[in-house]
Amino acid sequence: MSNPNTQALSDAGVSIWLDDLSRELLETGRIVELVEERNVVGLTSNPSIFQAAMSKGDLYNADLAELTEAGKSVEEVVFELTTSDVREACDIFLPLYRSTGGVDGRVSIEVDPRIAHDTEATNEQAKQLHAAVDRPNVLIKIPATKAGLPAIAATIAEGISVNVTLIFSLDRYRAVMNAYLDGLEKAHAAGKDLSTIHSVASFFVSRVDTEIDKRLDALGTDDAKALRGKAGVANARLAYQAYEEVFSTPRWKSLADAGAHPQRPLWASTGVKDPAYPDTLYVTELVAPGIVNTMPEKTLDATADHGTVTGDTITGAYDEASAVLDALEAHGISYSEVVDLLEVEGVDKFEKSWGELLDGVTTEMEKVRA
Repeated sequence: MSNPNTQALSDAGVSIWLDDLSRELLETGRIVELVEERNVVGLTSNPSIFQAAMSKGDLYNADLAELTEAGKSVEEVVFELTTSDVREACDIFLPLYRSTGGVDGRVSIEVDPRIAHDTEATNEQAKQLHAAVDRPNVLIKIPATKAGLPAIAATIAEGISVNVTLIFSLDRYRAVMNAYLDGLEKAHAAGKDLSTIHSVASFFVSRVDTEIDKRLDALGTDDAKALRGKAGVANARLAYQAYEEVFSTPRWKSLADAGAHPQRPLWASTGVKDPAYPDTLYVTELVAPGIVNTMPEKTLDATADHGTVTGDTITGAYDEASAVLDALEAHGISYSEVVDLLEVEGVDKFEKSWGELLDGVTTEMEKVRA
């Protein structure tokens, strides 16, 4: 039986995806419980999540030993293990994928973040990951760097569904949506079935507050402190406004008439970093039809326990959201500077996590060889 709070979120048009993936989650049946009891209809992964999963317990030991003895490199081992987990998760979510017409029941896997600034390498690895997982409900995560934009368009043009990640700015988000439309137009021209192509655009929320709050605290005035914890929600609400605008244009209508699906906004980084804020802040304040909220299990549990869902909390709040960003600029806090910094830091963090993942697997492979 589903939880009333998560059910209310689903009823309001929000797809709940879990921001976690591990063999423990899959093999203990925990993910099935979350589908049945917490309205979870998809999940996402990233290098940090895989590193955490592989550092716990011994569920990967047998495969690690087999792959090591077969002479695989550490990169090949990581590729095999991660695509295997994603494939198994895709199989679990396949009934949801089918029942929702491909909208949900999705599982994401990310390209190597070390190639985030290499368009051609990103596109090639997207195709490799898609072929390796070999499931219709996989989403390939591509970061929304400048080099990532043409890779997004090219991957969509191939008919491969994409989760665009690491979006912080409204301008970059509009560029992401444009890349999606470019890809759909190329796919259509090539005779591909647009109804089989899906995409989400992962707009990061809590990291915006973390950076801007730090700058507000440095100012130290009462007016500055009054703006703490407001930027992340405001930024996401304005992203939804941009989504509504782009997916109501004549350009979009022609693609929709050909069977295309809109690229749904996905709220990422929804775990609250500041304990002074409600732990469901980036859930209950960001409710609107047709979105995805991908939550760590701690945030999902908090929502199930005490998240009050009151319906749409986005579409009537655009003026208020714009006023927040204007007030920040008036305090000398540059929006463009903040979001540019967050993108650089985001890629760096994923690269660091990837390095830690490779180091961790290398250590385990050395144990097998010993």
